[in-house]
Amino acid sequence: MSSIFVNPEIVTVRYIVNDVPSSVKFYSELLGFEIVINPPRGFAMLAMGNLRLLLNEPGAGGAGQSMQDGTSPQPGGWARIQLQTQDIASAIETLRGQNVQFRSELVMGNGGQQILLQDPSGNLIELLEPKR
Repeated sequence: MSSIFVNPEIVTVRYIVNDVPSSVKFYSELLGFEIVINPPRGFAMLAMGNLRLLLNEPGAGGAGQSMQDGTSPQPGGWARIQLQTQDIASAIETLRGQNVQFRSELVMGNGGQQILLQDPSGNLIELLEPKR
């Protein structure tokens, strides 16, 4: 059976954010994402390897539009992307030095050590140092 999806090797995640410019700065300067497109109003596409991160402000573009029932897209849910690191303690120290806000403390999970941090709009990013 052939795939109905265009490119299954690329994973795309969309976050609703309060302010695209501050989010682009956060993801590119602090987390190392590449800026793919950053038009002037309400949208940007960033990349890290096979991950494409789409950022939309509420009301901007199709993804930022309100639903038929009037519900408006909002940032800050529990869905998140996961970034793996070989040295989570150093990553945490570096990010804390840049005043990044963490939502949890470092915990040991089934897959290794992990911590949650927030982008400027409250969307979650999970840092993981896998078990060795």
